Amino acid sequence: MSTSTRNFPNRLGKNTFVYLGSAELAAICSKLGKIPTVEEYQANIGIINQQGAEVYRYMNFNQNPQYTEVADKVTV
Repeated sequence: MSTSTRNFPNRLGKNTFVYLGSAELAAICSKLGKIPTVEEYQANIGIINQQGAEVYRYMNFNQNPQYTEVADKVTV
């Protein structure tokens, strides 16, 4: 399972097959060690959805001082 947009034969090793998916699906695959069934996916995505604010907090760059302090110094 990969989230990479560069999908071509043998990209991740000789004679390998790559399945592209979302970051959420890749996380669930990592947890389970396999591509989940629909039921396994639904059970695990529920946890991600319930904890969405925490799971996706890294995407709120405008709320992260580590980024805003640097961004405030950038001039165009």
